[in-house]
Amino acid sequence: MKTRPAKILIADDDAMVRTTVSKILEMFGHHVDMAADGKGVLDLVDDSYDVILLDINMPDMDGFETMGRLNERNYDIPVLFLTGAGSMDYAVKAINIGAYDFLTKPIEDLDMFNVKICRAIEKRTYVLQERQYKAALEDDIQVKAAQLEEQNKLLLTYSNSLEKATVQLMSSLQNAMEEKDYYTAGHTMRVTEYALMLGMAMGLSENDILVLRRAAQFHDIGKLVIDLSCIQKPGKLTEEEWVLIRKHPSVGANIIQPLGFMKREQFIIRHHHERIDGRGYPDGLTGDQLDDLTKILIVVDSYDAMTSKRNYRQNMNQDEAITELYRCSGTQFSPSIVESFARTIVDFTPTKGIFTQDHLESVYLNNK
Repeated sequence: MKTRPAKILIADDDAMVRTTVSKILEMFGHHVDMAADGKGVLDLVDDSYDVILLDINMPDMDGFETMGRLNERNYDIPVLFLTGAGSMDYAVKAINIGAYDFLTKPIEDLDMFNVKICRAIEKRTYVLQERQYKAALEDDIQVKAAQLEEQNKLLLTYSNSLEKATVQLMSSLQNAMEEKDYYTAGHTMRVTEYALMLGMAMGLSENDILVLRRAAQFHDIGKLVIDLSCIQKPGKLTEEEWVLIRKHPSVGANIIQPLGFMKREQFIIRHHHERIDGRGYPDGLTGDQLDDLTKILIVVDSYDAMTSKRNYRQNMNQDEAITELYRCSGTQFSPSIVESFARTIVDFTPTKGIFTQDHLESVYLNNK
């Protein structure tokens, strides 16, 4: 483990931001160097740094270009982007070029800020340990087998950490943007809880539960890059508005596509508005072309939509929604999935808060 303070390089063209973030980092015991722009980062950086914080919007060389130049030097230093406004385009671009995480400005939760910095430092430790193991393997062939096994464990740990960080990054950005909309706040969390409830009741494997959870978390991520303000208007939608709304499953699948470890989730996200009779969208798949995880998400997503308040209709109670699921069983929904859900939901105890109207109203008011 490290015996010296972590060495952190921060770049932001706003002197006040640089100074403030630097003081926070030093308060947590880190050593900090500062640069005013991307060129300053490239002039200062060397292999001794543990973490780099980059502002996205900087003159001459923005954060993305700066990171591209850093990648060419192969330092493998974790990069966290500082941003004042979340954007799904920013998130996808950052993930594709290897960013570790996002930090929003201004920094309000100092403990969470320090946790993210410490995780990045831990990742850097794994990288340095991996280098040490490679050097040792070259020097001492007799311990190669034992060191290779240890190296594989470190690589697996790093891979799992990167996978978790990527999912956390996407989830954090989605939640931050979703909670600004009164009518969708909490929907993702509720659908995820319903899906896990049903998956466990059906005895799904641990791996299937993981896939189902991720698919539920990101099933509506496509809505974040489409202007769906029409959803909040009273009255029926026009045909043009419906065409726009029907794009969100395929857009969401395209966002997930670069994440190689979420292939099954990508399929589920794309097809969570299909129907058993083939009259759904975007591809008109039928029941025999859909797996059980997709069929589960179709049911729980529809149930939450029916029981959630909307400004253009009155929400159903539990009995009314279950009756509607049975009515559409065999056409829109899988009969076996509906039957399992109806048996399970009556004894389900939801997480306190996210299922209540008070929660939705408080989230909406806090984000106005």
